[in-house]
Amino acid sequence: MVYPEASRWGAPDSLAPLYDDVYRADGVLSTVNVVEALQEFWQVKASRNGGAGSGGSGALVIYESVPAAHPPYVCYVTLPGGACFGSFQNCPTKAEARRSAAKIALMNSVFNEHESRRISEHFIEKAVAEARASFAGDAASHQDPSAGIAAFRFMLEANKGRTMLEFQELMTVFQLLHWNGSLRAMRERQCSRQEVVAHYSARALDDAMREQMAREWASREREAAATGGGVLRSELARAERELRAARLAARELRFPKEKRDILLLAARLAPPQQQQ
Repeated sequence: MVYPEASRWGAPDSLAPLYDDVYRADGVLSTVNVVEALQEFWQVKASRNGGAGSGGSGALVIYESVPAAHPPYVCYVTLPGGACFGSFQNCPTKAEARRSAAKIALMNSVFNEHESRRISEHFIEKAVAEARASFAGDAASHQDPSAGIAAFRFMLEANKGRTMLEFQELMTVFQLLHWNGSLRAMRERQCSRQEVVAHYSARALDDAMREQMAREWASREREAAATGGGVLRSELARAERELRAARLAARELRFPKEKRDILLLAARLAPPQQQQ
């Protein structure tokens, strides 16, 4: 399922070139430690919202550095609520990659506080229309969009008042369920949208869910082996392209990153066939 462009959920592209140096209200140039500022932002937000303890897991910002022997280095940061951003600059050190990821995550976090980022009826209508348009332009997909779009609308309706960054993990779960074919299977079993959303709203996007999807993709690869396989290879190549494009464009990228991670796990469970 291709939902609206990831840039819709993030800060405007014009914010991307900003660096650590910022001007204070009095016009004095000041330097911000963006890694510390990002963590403090979410701790304050959790405290203000009466979250499960300021500074606790409810405000935890998680960094993930991509293993590499030489630059450019890449780092991802996942925010409370599930949104994920990556280093969008050419980073000569691992520390700079972390700062680059923190910069775009902090800008999106601040921008996300604007009232226009809250899920409203107007927001829902526009988002659903963009979802339909995005799916219509996705020539590589052969899935029926109706189930995914209906579930998308239902999820948005159930989360009115929240911001998109706070809604991101649930949205990613349903993007993955559609991509994996699980939504269609649940519809064939006559599960209602309310039942599906209620079930997955209470589930975290964790290793157990990733492993379950990876096993399904590994099974597809084995089934396709008789005709040459290549299911995982083509899906993984597509996910890698989507992830890199989103990262370099400083867009939210949780969905392509999760796809890539699931497919890498599936490849370990059922190694893809080698090209002849």
